Amino acid sequence: MILQLQNITKAFGDTQVLRGISIDIQEGEFITFLGSSGCGKTTTLRIIAGLESPDSGSVILEGRDVTALAPNQRDVNTVFQNYALFPHMTVEQNIAYSLRLKKVPKPRQRREVEEVLDLVQLPGYQRRMPSELSGGQRQRVAIARALASRPRVLLLDEPLGALDLQLRRQMQLELKRLQQRLGITFLYITHDQEEALNMSDRIVVMREGRFEQIGTPADVYDRPRTAFVARFVGSANIFRGTAHRGDQGCCCLQAQGGCLPFLPGAAPLPEGAPLTLAVRSEQLRFQKGEPAPGTPGIRGTVSEKSFAGGMLRITFALPGGDEVVASRHGIDLDIHPGEVVTLSWEPQAAAIVEEETP
Repeated sequence: MILQLQNITKAFGDTQVLRGISIDIQEGEFITFLGSSGCGKTTTLRIIAGLESPDSGSVILEGRDVTALAPNQRDVNTVFQNYALFPHMTVEQNIAYSLRLKKVPKPRQRREVEEVLDLVQLPGYQRRMPSELSGGQRQRVAIARALASRPRVLLLDEPLGALDLQLRRQMQLELKRLQQRLGITFLYITHDQEEALNMSDRIVVMREGRFEQIGTPADVYDRPRTAFVARFVGSANIFRGTAHRGDQGCCCLQAQGGCLPFLPGAAPLPEGAPLTLAVRSEQLRFQKGEPAPGTPGIRGTVSEKSFAGGMLRITFALPGGDEVVASRHGIDLDIHPGEVVTLSWEPQAAAIVEEETP
């Protein structure tokens, strides 16, 4: 165990920002804190770095309580979104800054600078000024500077947020390769679900100062714990109704005038119990025509089609007024607004989720 957060709370005035969060982090993990603005993820990182003090709780680094220690007494470094490079210093001087403060001999400083520049694929850039670098190069220099002192934990606060989409995706791959090569624990903050799913060993979904779910990308995407996680990570449709027993080990959700299958969990639900299911948009099936009597499915009416990012999104209105979305690869399908379809899914595609709580 390299890092533990134990029941951390933090308030700014009357606003409770963190509400008793706890997590154990293993050495060499890539952990992403994922959440919308204001959920507490940056405050969490700042408390780990020593830039903020918690109101209660403990930060344990390698078995040592560092809650009250100053930032320079913790073996962690931080990479910020705005890079925070010294504009009057060369790349070499920026990277070697922390090494100079530690009075590392100059020959070793030069070797460390060369090594980390090779790691971030910027060999020979020692004499460049920050103003002579592109955004992606400046971000690499900021990462190199943070790595120069070989921290045990590297904190990254939305470091790719200022980059364009193509460069951001390239840097996601480079950061993951770098982390795997070095074996350093990375704690990464983002509001971008794609970044979290692409890079993380585990994702911490945050909401209003709490950890809504902690799990692998597959756990969070395929087995969301709550309706909030299902909607926030990926595109999920939420169906509400009551549970009923079906045939061959399956159960069904009675809702919107139809019955839809799902696989029961470890604890079978009582007949007629309230039930909430999440179904990913790519798992939602549809075919033209009204549902046939006695077959799984509910009625939907096509309300609109839109195309974005290589995916066609079809929105359907349900009898009760709710809307659900199906997504498919491609530009178009032979289906048009106003047409009636039968909506369904495979039993294993539906995840039982907890309802959202205030």
